[in-house]
Amino acid sequence: MRPRFTRDAYLRSPIAQIVQIAAAWAGGWLFTQMGVPASWLSGAVVAVMMLGRFGYGVIMPRALTETAMLVSGVVMGAGMTPDTLAAIGTYPLSLALLVAAIVATTLASSLVLMRGFGWRRDDAILATVPGALTAVMTIAVERRLDVPGIGIVQSTRLLFLIIVLPFAVKLLGDTGAPFLGGGPTTVSPAALAALLVGGLAVGALFARLRLAAPLLLGATLASGLAHVTGAVPGHLPEPVAELGFVLIGVFIAQRFNTLDLAAMRQLVPAALAAFVVGMAVAGGFAALAVIAAGAPLGDALVAFAPGGLEAMVVLALVMGLDPLYVGTHHLVRFLGIGFALPIAFRGGEPPPPEPEEALRTQPPGER
Repeated sequence: MRPRFTRDAYLRSPIAQIVQIAAAWAGGWLFTQMGVPASWLSGAVVAVMMLGRFGYGVIMPRALTETAMLVSGVVMGAGMTPDTLAAIGTYPLSLALLVAAIVATTLASSLVLMRGFGWRRDDAILATVPGALTAVMTIAVERRLDVPGIGIVQSTRLLFLIIVLPFAVKLLGDTGAPFLGGGPTTVSPAALAALLVGGLAVGALFARLRLAAPLLLGATLASGLAHVTGAVPGHLPEPVAELGFVLIGVFIAQRFNTLDLAAMRQLVPAALAAFVVGMAVAGGFAALAVIAAGAPLGDALVAFAPGGLEAMVVLALVMGLDPLYVGTHHLVRFLGIGFALPIAFRGGEPPPPEPEEALRTQPPGER
């Protein structure tokens, strides 16, 4: 008698990864047909989240995640021009405003959670810090804080950004043509291989330096230099670029498939309130960047948005914004928060948790 092919066996098989990528691609295609902004990214995220709700979502293997970062970085770099690099001269003032925006956004959002929803101060601050999720969750675990609550509020904020921000930027009419790698000239297979190898090498260096999203940034830099200097003219084939965005969408969506749905429903009001207040503050600073530094409004909104580095840079690219401007701001934000948080939460070992606290620090599925 042949053994049954159970759901657990399916989830452990390569077929599950193929089906998930196919579903993500279908979601991106459907959103493209519907005219949804950032369609390949947002469509993939929604499709994979739906797959996960039915119990068929799987975690991407590391090799596939790194492939997504590498391909997306090469596509981003191909969008850089000498005009883009010339805009770097306007960054210092804009970056100074970004630092002020991070502080103001965190304070305003954490006050909403403390005053409106009864959160403790440290929980509220870590839940509303705009980015550097690894550092945030590490500190939350070490200090025995509300790890599930912090993770859910951080993750749902990113989901709100991916869904809402493209519509807001499009409503303001400040987007360009989505860059998907197409163009009058397509890079040769040999040139594409050289870009990927170059991105892999620079990404490995960035990984040793412990930079955020090293492969994404390394491939962006390698591809950008090659295109700015004219060493590698042309763009990636459009299907390759779309695949990169779809894989990034799967990477973003998979974090929601590991969260407890009941816990998410309980925390959505708090997360939504903190998101609205935080985005309003960030939007105000983005407007200052437009006035003081001359940045385009769409670029500034995405650059100042309290979202993840990879998601916001890819979002900028698929919306026809400047990925270099957006990426520089989010990298500075990530590094600044990564260094500042351990200092802000320094001190002795926290006291042993009370029974109620111990219950709150368990993963959502074990509550």
